[in-house]
Parts: sequence; structure tokens; C-alpha cells
Amino acid sequence: MTEALSRFEEHLKTVPKRLVDISEADAAAKPDPSQWSKKELLGHLIDSASNNHQRFVRAQQNDPYDGQRYEQDFWVSSQSYNTESWPDLVNLWLLYNRHLLHVLKVMPKEVYPHICRIGDYPQMTLEEIAIDYVANMEHHLDEMFS
Repeated sequence: MTEALSRFEEHLKTVPKRLVDISEADAAAKPDPSQWSKKELLGHLIDSASNNHQRFVRAQQNDPYDGQRYEQDFWVSSQSYNTESWPDLVNLWLLYNRHLLHVLKVMPKEVYPHICRIGDYPQMTLEEIAIDYVANMEHHLDEMFS
């Protein structure tokens, strides 16, 4: 967990500078009609933050924690991220993730082994969910900057 939190913290220091250099038009451009634009990718990461925020807090109290699946395509399309302001999306992503980093840093180690069952996915511990959150974010940021 320590390594994942260090990487998370570093991303929050470096990624926003890279995001603000992307123009509104480039952020909205779709590389292919079947792929998400940068706005939609960042929107997906905001959705991921929102869904995982619930897990990070609720799973500390409930062992096991049973949560809903995140239906990413529905969430991204229903919120029409491509029509939202790029600077607003960047700020929302940054501030939400600063809060999540705080939540994870103050999370007691005793709750790390709490079991999380999310939809029909294989169960994971709360610690695994947190580490996976950072890895998923990294995957999509790599996608955005490639």
C-alpha cells in the first residue's frame, strides 16, 4: 500500500501540469468513434474516484462490504463529459483525488483485510481495492498521454 500511495501522491503533483497543456479541442477529440476522448477518459477517472470513495469509506465500517458494480460506459455517456469544460474536469479530478489520497493515508491498517464484494467481480480486500484504484488510474493516464 505504501508504494501505491507514493505513486498516487506523485501523480497528483505532476499530472495536472500535463493535463492543463491539452487544449479544449484536443481533449474533446475522439481518436476513433468507438473510443473515449480525453475528456471522457478523465470523466471515467472521476467516476472511478466517486465509486471508490464509497468503497474506501463504507468498507472500513462493514466487513464484508457488498457494493454495486460501476457500469462505466453508461456513467460516461449519461454525464456527457465531452460537452463539459476541460479545466473544470481537470480541477474536479485533482481535488477529488487529493481527498481520496487523504482518506487512504488516514485509513487504519486494521481495516486493510476487510473483504469487498463488488457486483459479480471476485472479492478483494480493501487494501487490494485501493492498490487497484491507483493502478487503474495509471493505466488510463498512460492511455491519455500516449
